[in-house]
Amino acid sequence: MRTSDLDYELPSELIAQEPLAKRDASRLLVLDVQADEVEDHLFVELPGLLPPSLFVFNDTRVFPARLLGSKATGGKVELLLLRKCDERTDRWLAMGRSSKGLRAGMELELCDGRLTARVVRAREHGELEVELRGASEVDDLIERVGEIPLPPYIRRAASHSDRTRYQTVFAKTPGAVAAPTAGLHFTKDSLSALERAGHRTAYVTLHVGPGTFRPVQADRLDDHEMHEESYEVPEATASAIGLARAEGRPVVAVGTTVVRTLEASVDADGAPVPGVGTTRLFIRPPHRFEVVDHLLTNFHLPRSTLLALVMAFAGEDLTRRAYRDAADRRYRFYSYGDAMLIRRRAR
Repeated sequence: MRTSDLDYELPSELIAQEPLAKRDASRLLVLDVQADEVEDHLFVELPGLLPPSLFVFNDTRVFPARLLGSKATGGKVELLLLRKCDERTDRWLAMGRSSKGLRAGMELELCDGRLTARVVRAREHGELEVELRGASEVDDLIERVGEIPLPPYIRRAASHSDRTRYQTVFAKTPGAVAAPTAGLHFTKDSLSALERAGHRTAYVTLHVGPGTFRPVQADRLDDHEMHEESYEVPEATASAIGLARAEGRPVVAVGTTVVRTLEASVDADGAPVPGVGTTRLFIRPPHRFEVVDHLLTNFHLPRSTLLALVMAFAGEDLTRRAYRDAADRRYRFYSYGDAMLIRRRAR
């Protein structure tokens, strides 16, 4: 498959810059793979659009990973924290951006002097190891003075409300620099509505990295190097999926991150193995899905690995038609946009 197969036209005004006033007020485009049909719905109709199923959510929590500041020379600098190099220290792996680059030994002043950093060494792909210091506990300072790292297509500064709205209501485990956006539509009421309709819920954790926004640069998808992300499949979730299979209950992945987690963790029998791991799994056509029967997702960027995953799940032609229809019908796109439900099994 060529990367150009992931291109599509989108008017810029359809890229949602703000969340809706109510999380569950979004629209829902439904793709029925077997019927080869596309239907308009509302997100609040979701519980009735599937038979009693097992919904699997990603409970990762976005942390305020964006730190702004300056070099000793006065030049502006931005760090995007990715993860700790060692939980016992304040040494972090980060992406750095400045006008003339960052080198080992540089001292940085961040967040109006409330944090400082020393560049320990530069790594491949623009990554840095930095040592953070502060007047109090560094992790607490990051939580207080860091910014939520909004995606690059949201062309405004992060606001205080983004700390809540760019976070799912079930977010639990800190570590993501991007939200699992399909989960942003859910409220406590909509989760209760699933339960009342006979659905069950389970959770995995996959810490979404910045590579989720990185367009594929290679001409062919087979030549793309996938970024690594860490995940956890709890024992309770693996058991819930096993029970769902025994009962004939469909498994619904809420977001592409859940698909990657479940498909990356399977054993030889196609069952998710509980535990902690990392994955560079790149799902693209053709891919044989072992666990997931239906997918709830948002609309994704052209030339993105996420769009390739959707095409593998729904089929290339149906996906392209659905994206054209969504643009024609003025759906809102990307992180703060509307949702899409892909049904692969008969109801």
